[in-house]
Amino acid sequence: MLARPYSTIRPGTFDNSTVTGILEYRNPGSPSSSSFDKALPIFKPMLPYYNDTNLITNFTTKLRSLATKQYPAAVPQSVDRRFFFTIGLDTLLCPKNMTCQGPNGTQFAAAVNNVSLVLPSTALLQSHFTGLTSGVYAANFSVMPLSPFNYTGTPPNNTNVATGTKLLAVSFNTSVELVMQDTSILGIESHPLHLHRFNFFVVGKGIGNYDAVNDPAKFNLVDHIERNTFGVPAGGWVAIRFLADNPSIRETQCTHKNLN
Repeated sequence: MLARPYSTIRPGTFDNSTVTGILEYRNPGSPSSSSFDKALPIFKPMLPYYNDTNLITNFTTKLRSLATKQYPAAVPQSVDRRFFFTIGLDTLLCPKNMTCQGPNGTQFAAAVNNVSLVLPSTALLQSHFTGLTSGVYAANFSVMPLSPFNYTGTPPNNTNVATGTKLLAVSFNTSVELVMQDTSILGIESHPLHLHRFNFFVVGKGIGNYDAVNDPAKFNLVDHIERNTFGVPAGGWVAIRFLADNPSIRETQCTHKNLN
């Protein structure tokens, strides 16, 4: 077995080595290993290029769950709330008396729906249960971008984003559909994302801008895969569904950026 990294960033900024391993399957009901011809040649696969996004997307789209009575695929068939989040690398004005390495002396900033997270000094659940939320967070995070643009095309002239600690409140047992869209503001990039505290179902993904009219008809609502981590394709989008049945502060965390 061979494996190598997948990355959309420049080579030289990550370990691009190939790892190898040997898998040995043991089944008491199968013929002994001595009955097989050990002189058979080893099949050596041709690994894709490290940033072959189309191949990665095509492969992961083919993954299916068992969808049996024992292992059901319990995706919400109907949706109570729909969210559309853009995700990407943007800029902030450089703080005074600092040197920043972003375009035109700006500061790099990851953002969702044009908002870059400011880490709170008080735990969000603590402030919620005590009712002391003023100055900690605002429950007015947008369910979609306030200023839509061609997300995977020519970036807008203004790449600066807002900052804040903003939340979206979702009622208990609400069925949610979330579409995450990569942006090309400072270059397209794959985003591995993790949704805290429960699993979800990946129902669709694609390259380019998400089409809210035509793409939902292609969603797999039958034998979709259940995950707790997913990847937003570089220059593309991914759609997930889940049931909000675990009360908590649910963070959508990118494994190489602080996003929300």
